[in-house]
Amino acid sequence: MASRIVRAACPHDCPDTCALLVTVEDGRAVKVAGDPEHPGTQGVLCTKVSRYTERTYHPDRLLTPMKRVGKKGEGKFAPISWDEALDEVASRLKAIAARDPQAIVPYSYAGTMGLVQGESMAARFFHKLGASLLDRTICASAGATALRYTYGASVGMDMEHVADAKLVIIWGGNPIASNLHFWTRAQEAKRRGATLVAIDPYRSLTAEKCHRHIAPMPGTDGALALAIMHVLIRDDLLDHDYIDRYTVGFEGLRERAQAYPPARAAGICGIPVEDIEWLAGFYGQLAVRERQPVAIRLNYGMQRVHGGGQAVRAVACLPSLVGAWRHASGGLQLSTSGFFPVNEAALQRPDLLPEWPKRPRTVNMSTIGDALLADGSDGQPRIEALVVYNSNPVAVAPESGKVAAGFARDDLFTVVLEHFRTDTADYADILLPATTQLEHVDVHKAYGHTYFLANNQSVAPLGEALPNTEIFRRLAQRMGFADPCFRDSDEEIAAQAIIPGDARAQGISWESLKEQGWQKLSVAAAPFAQGGFPTPSGKCQFYSEAMLRDGLDPLPDHVPPYEAPATAPELAGRYPLAMISPPARNFLNSSFVNVDSLRATEGEPHLDIHPLDAAARGITHGSMVRAFNDRGSMLARARVTDRARQGLVVGLSIWWKKLASDGKNANELTSQRLTDLGRAPVFYDCLVQVEAWHEAPALQS
Repeated sequence: MASRIVRAACPHDCPDTCALLVTVEDGRAVKVAGDPEHPGTQGVLCTKVSRYTERTYHPDRLLTPMKRVGKKGEGKFAPISWDEALDEVASRLKAIAARDPQAIVPYSYAGTMGLVQGESMAARFFHKLGASLLDRTICASAGATALRYTYGASVGMDMEHVADAKLVIIWGGNPIASNLHFWTRAQEAKRRGATLVAIDPYRSLTAEKCHRHIAPMPGTDGALALAIMHVLIRDDLLDHDYIDRYTVGFEGLRERAQAYPPARAAGICGIPVEDIEWLAGFYGQLAVRERQPVAIRLNYGMQRVHGGGQAVRAVACLPSLVGAWRHASGGLQLSTSGFFPVNEAALQRPDLLPEWPKRPRTVNMSTIGDALLADGSDGQPRIEALVVYNSNPVAVAPESGKVAAGFARDDLFTVVLEHFRTDTADYADILLPATTQLEHVDVHKAYGHTYFLANNQSVAPLGEALPNTEIFRRLAQRMGFADPCFRDSDEEIAAQAIIPGDARAQGISWESLKEQGWQKLSVAAAPFAQGGFPTPSGKCQFYSEAMLRDGLDPLPDHVPPYEAPATAPELAGRYPLAMISPPARNFLNSSFVNVDSLRATEGEPHLDIHPLDAAARGITHGSMVRAFNDRGSMLARARVTDRARQGLVVGLSIWWKKLASDGKNANELTSQRLTDLGRAPVFYDCLVQVEAWHEAPALQS
């Protein structure tokens, strides 16, 4: 039996970006394991990726091109050849582009985080075509924008040093489910005597294992951060030398924080004032008086509300107030992606775009429901064709009822590149089988560590599946695109990914990555111990001149939720419960939902509700309930538990709609409104009512 080990990388939307070792026997992948030598992965994979062969060899894999033969949404298809499929796609796109190429919209996100199979050949294709641009906002853009205004880029501390911290604040995240390798280091810090604090409206698996859990209502984190500042300033728990040398705008920040005494913030957040006093005092005492390292692991949950961007700004200011950046094991991490010298211009070729004034419009992926239903009366061309890859918008985009209605338009030509017949695939006119990570080449950066990784191809593509790059290569040929870049191989694209000569990637190339599997960037262990932020001033910007120029408040502030009793009392009277839909442990966004062993562990859609809220509605543990608002409704099995604080319900997500009893998921309830910064969605800024439900429909086939 011929056996070999292939170095690969996890492609999924997770900060850990694990280094993989794939065991291949006689041309078949039989095992996917974590690389024990990679300092980030340490030989351990999450439950999902450790079963990656179940995904690649799933009996429902799409292995041939398909053409729709039923109604949109029915999921009825007949197999066709690649030539038939690509000829039809090219013919339809040519006809639409002849009228207005902006009527064609690409829709993609992080189904793979790979720099090759993500936005390389696909971006080149749509740029050359002159199609609408896509604003890819659905996950991280509010926080990324906030970090750019504050730190200059998405940069932060290196998680490899967290084990040495004396206080670890896990804010707006559940790393047991979504950042496992950070959690192992936090656990090591705990064993060494560190205090772990979780800030989360929900008592998640992570929060249960921390020393303290603070549970503010969704959308109030900015007020909490400003109150912590208030205490730090009031009690002079400040590193004045760091502030003087390496920050901009302290006096303005001091004045802003004065408006948020702990008693006011406690009322906004719905938490005891003692929690704020304790946390601020402990954070400042350790960092300033005892000169101990204190770390904040900020995650994306807290930014999915109206004021999410400014809330990230406020939290991001805290480490500079206490000089936490002086330590390698101190500071803050939301993302490290800004450290990576990725040559996006070489990968995506924006020079292929039409020149002004013919520059294409931009469509926000978070408002795709409204965009698909727009009739062109606003002066923008109506969307006539949608090409979906690396995403499942019918399941994951907000206000799902509108999204599905848009996809159901008979006059919309829809092409979907996929591994499986997802909710979105059911609406495709042409369905194209794409390769999984084990079947193609890619190169990866990360947003939770500082290693470039190679993904070497482990096995030949199954059936007739093709890499995304090859699909767009063949389409480009049929469209008559003669530019040499459309002939680049995947290996050549991978070699273009790293900016040549950048000091951060010294000694790193595609050739070295292929051989070694992973290589660490040249970034200082404590990157901002002496300033050096990638801002124009080189300092942490409490006050941002760029924000002022952009017409924004240049100082952090609390921006209230759209949907809350204080801001929408009439709405809250009808829909008194806040709802959030954080990731289920065994799913990753909508990936892995169809892996039987993982879905069996999750069971069915659940809604966690506090005992007092349940009793007031006659809801018992294990009964079916209906959550609803003006946008839609969903059915779920009630779990009566104080994991959900009073006034909050939690639906761990995100389920494929077709696998839920009523064909719906949590995004039936979410809105298409956008955040204060970054034009991102407000998934957790959502009021609902919940009622007992006694007539659950049969499971859809």
